[in-house]
Amino acid sequence: MLHDRVLVDPEIDSAERQSSAGLVIPATASGPKRLAWAKVVAKGEHVRQVEVGDRVLYDPEERAEVDLGGTDYVLLRERDVHAVAERSDDGGATGLYL
Repeated sequence: MLHDRVLVDPEIDSAERQSSAGLVIPATASGPKRLAWAKVVAKGEHVRQVEVGDRVLYDPEERAEVDLGGTDYVLLRERDVHAVAERSDDGGATGLYL
């Protein structure tokens, strides 16, 4: 990886969602723009805020896809990462830092 690039493996979220009122929203429904989660598999030499293995939040519309060894990855600039999930020591829910 070069410069400020981050290679991530996107999490596939094709499951139906449920609204707070209990309505089931199918995966094919188009709605407001949603951010997506991915796991960092490689990073460039100038990336400072993200480490390999981190879970990051990014905008799926601002991405470049690449196929390596039959696996689809997404190539991002570090500035395109919106948040990094922080692992908790107690095994509970993760926190976010920006």
